[in-house]
Amino acid sequence: MKDPLSKEGLLTLLEGLGITATTIDHPPLHAVEDAQAWRAENIPTPTGGFCKNLFLKDKKGALWLVVTLEERNIRLNSLPKSLGSARLSFAKPELLWNVLAVRPGSVTPFALINDESRKVRLILDAPMMELDWLNYHPLTNEATTTISKADFLKFIRHCGHEPTIIDLEAAAGL
Repeated sequence: MKDPLSKEGLLTLLEGLGITATTIDHPPLHAVEDAQAWRAENIPTPTGGFCKNLFLKDKKGALWLVVTLEERNIRLNSLPKSLGSARLSFAKPELLWNVLAVRPGSVTPFALINDESRKVRLILDAPMMELDWLNYHPLTNEATTTISKADFLKFIRHCGHEPTIIDLEAAAGL
């Protein structure tokens, strides 16, 4: 793997692609609950959907990045049926670093820029993709970047990935 991008490198890349994004810095936020509490105290009217990201490996070795709205109830044991995968578990931190070059707590679809061999299968939850604006960590959990849905998809395709968009709760029968 070449040297992974920094937050600043990512933001420069987005600008170079003609993508408008707004980034706010904040203390490290490791979990959805941390992020929600910080936003409640610091952002009076947040824009767009805030998302969570699951970096998973199935028992056959396939890698998956599942991206959904933070409030969605996604059960790990229901995902294989929804995705057509083998049994899934969270990937180990070393694998996360080796493939996406981010640490636990900083998983983000922006890290697909580091997946040069395109090993990761990207799953986007359909209700998230109904929103005009989306929020993800820019390769670090010390900031959040707001990007339009159209520009987000432009970035994903720039990375050489084609997302699968499905309603994960409906597919799992939730």
